[in-house]
Amino acid sequence: MTSRLLISLVSCLVAAHQASLVSRCDLAKVLHQEDLDGFEGYSLSDWLCLAFVEGDFNITKVNENTDGSFDYGIFQINSHYWCNDYRSHTENICQVECQELLSPSLLSIINCAKKIVSIAGGMKNWVRWRLHCAGRPLSYWMTGCHLG
Repeated sequence: MTSRLLISLVSCLVAAHQASLVSRCDLAKVLHQEDLDGFEGYSLSDWLCLAFVEGDFNITKVNENTDGSFDYGIFQINSHYWCNDYRSHTENICQVECQELLSPSLLSIINCAKKIVSIAGGMKNWVRWRLHCAGRPLSYWMTGCHLG
């Protein structure tokens, strides 16, 4: 599947779901296409659980934190460290504008999440993943999803 086709597919899915929600299996397909299955030892089920507990499968979710930073997108990536939102101090480690993390193509947020997982201690960076996903059986997240 080409990137353009993938972007079109995700854009259609987002349009169909109105509130910028993506279905579990549609997200699994995109994550699989972007080689996240097994990335740094994490399964697609880990990524799906993360997307659910952090972003409720909402691609455009933005949450303000008590420290004045914001969390963006389906993985709730924080502006203080990872992206530039032009509102709060940032290290912008992913070298991306936070608004790009809300794109229906998901490519910017996937690339940033890969960087977080690779350089900063894995999925343990996400508190909700540690509390709700880590060390638990997660294979049910893939139930009914056909990636082929």
